[in-house]
Amino acid sequence: MSHASVSDKRPSTLKGATLPKWFPWVVAAGSVALGYGISAAAGLDSSIQWALIAAVLFILGSYGISAGVEGRRQAKDRTATSLIHVAFLLAAIPLFSIIYETIKRGVKVLDGYFLSHSMGVVSDTEPGGGIYHALLGTLEQVGIATVISVPIGVLTAIYLVEYGRGKLAKAITFFVDVMTGIPSIVAGLFILSLWIVILDMGYSGFAGSMALCILMLPVVVRSTEEMLKLVPNELREASLALGVPKWRTILKVVLPTSIGGITTGVMLAIARITGETAPLLLLVWVTNFINTNPFKDPQGSLPVYIYLQFQNSGGQGPAYDRAWAAALVLIAFIMILNLVARGIARWKAPKTGR
Repeated sequence: MSHASVSDKRPSTLKGATLPKWFPWVVAAGSVALGYGISAAAGLDSSIQWALIAAVLFILGSYGISAGVEGRRQAKDRTATSLIHVAFLLAAIPLFSIIYETIKRGVKVLDGYFLSHSMGVVSDTEPGGGIYHALLGTLEQVGIATVISVPIGVLTAIYLVEYGRGKLAKAITFFVDVMTGIPSIVAGLFILSLWIVILDMGYSGFAGSMALCILMLPVVVRSTEEMLKLVPNELREASLALGVPKWRTILKVVLPTSIGGITTGVMLAIARITGETAPLLLLVWVTNFINTNPFKDPQGSLPVYIYLQFQNSGGQGPAYDRAWAAALVLIAFIMILNLVARGIARWKAPKTGR
């Protein structure tokens, strides 16, 4: 028998023992059971403590068993993967807890009557009433802020990416970065001093929209700027080589290519301002009646409605239930915006093919 044929029959030493794919699930189930047993034996009532014990046992168990079967190198890889899974679960638990609690408490009074009626003359201690005036106010205020912010933000991003050179572009970039970190209450105080105190224009939904514009603008500028930077320069160069003016290249080539990402950024910016409360308390004020004119007199809004109902409820009663129901509507509205953004981004994404 030749030397080559002998060497071909030798087992490979590069591949060692491998644990089955269901190994992590078994370790997770064992860790949960053991963690629950340790918590019960120690008299720990907190579910957070029980979850942390189970997470530590899962990581240690994955490393110990893998090190004994697969070796230390593969065990380190499994430990890193286990840490990622545990971190994801720890981050997801508060989210799902909030959603579960809001749905459980909010469905008590959430119905067609609640969505189609205002508080009117209903007292905070009485059942009935609804959020129609607040829902209408939020839609108008956010809509006005979007109409003002999106064109300004998109055009600013186009200037920074396509034309911006020198000190002016650097100054705009600096102020956009500064605006990103401005607290919402500061934006409200600025509009309050300018619009209401100095110009004496009075409380209105439009005043609140201007404060929301300040908070929305930097998000739109930054997200649009990043999307425009992702457009390959080859597309611009090809259009310019055909003699197409630069403004037309931007309008017909650059923007259509990045419209999906821009729309996603705009939707996320809208979701970011929808839940703002402090500027609206300062500028829009409070009313329980329907006001369809955002340019005159106080107007309702969902975040302020939730705050006032909870404040006046004392943690119980009809006002408490209305606050949770309004919070559920607000969360549903923001989730719908995010789903619409994802749908538009997928619809407008550049088609790739082989």
